[in-house]
Amino acid sequence: MKFIDEAKIYIKGGHGGRGCVSFRREKYVPRGGPNGGDGGKGGDIIFHATEKHRTLLDFKYRQHHIAKNGGHGSGNNRTGRSAADLEIAVPVGTIIKDAETQEILADLSEIGQNYVAARGGIGGKGNAHFATSTHQAPKFAQEGMEAEERWVLLELKLLADIGIVGFPNAGKSTFISRVSAARPKIADYPFTTLSPYLGVVKHSTAASFVIADIPGLISGAHEGMGMGIKFLKHIERTSALLHIIDISTDPYTNAWKNFTAINNELGLYDAALLKKPQIVALNKIDLPFVREQAKKEVALFKKNGIILHTFSAVTGEGVDKILNRMVSIVHKKKKKEKL
Repeated sequence: MKFIDEAKIYIKGGHGGRGCVSFRREKYVPRGGPNGGDGGKGGDIIFHATEKHRTLLDFKYRQHHIAKNGGHGSGNNRTGRSAADLEIAVPVGTIIKDAETQEILADLSEIGQNYVAARGGIGGKGNAHFATSTHQAPKFAQEGMEAEERWVLLELKLLADIGIVGFPNAGKSTFISRVSAARPKIADYPFTTLSPYLGVVKHSTAASFVIADIPGLISGAHEGMGMGIKFLKHIERTSALLHIIDISTDPYTNAWKNFTAINNELGLYDAALLKKPQIVALNKIDLPFVREQAKKEVALFKKNGIILHTFSAVTGEGVDKILNRMVSIVHKKKKKEKL
């Protein structure tokens, strides 16, 4: 399934039904009065957050969403049928913006959350409403009211507890495939991950949590180089970041430079990302060169007040310590949210 996280669509509620002009015409009943019924209400456009959808792909092929109009009123004071609301299902984590003003209308961050984005028009009143002692036979009724309409932007931000960042081929996909059931593409060339992947981690001592694998960043990403920058919005909601470093291949053989380069790109994208807790981990210690170099790298990071974990996503060495750290951070955040 192709991953689409942005869409622009047109929405319009249903037009209100027209009121009716009608008069009683019964045998032996002289001077039958007005009995025109009211029009029915047009349908609303309602966005509904669901787990059944993971991307905004459906909206790429269908951009116009229009609710049905309300039924017209009829004689004998019969009200027109109100139209059913049009419910549009979107993935949990979808933000709805006004396309013209960029105003955020709703953030559907919870399952089952609804937002009425365009209300249908109210039905017009029939001529029975306009009869008075001085005007007993009104020959007019109201038209139904126009519905709300607008272009909206849909922007999906995945809901994950931990976001994984790093240079291409650092081992992010291998890590997520080891600790969860997610199976992203893994290969020995750059940019094998072309879209974010979510994985659910089930831990023996804590509740399960969600991690997101973000496509690899490169220097200059904030200026449009590479492709990972376009997906960084998906880690804005995370509790923490797992920063995976690889020093096994050129030109990324300096762990500290790797670390500062990625953080520079994060900060230029959104300074708030640098305030999130980071678990920094050096991957591929199953390789002799990396294992030998790891001691120097750990000492350098410690000198700068940062704990550098070492692990191998291939063999699983050191992965449990990283998982325990992730569990601790997620647990603290969820505990804080409950207070």
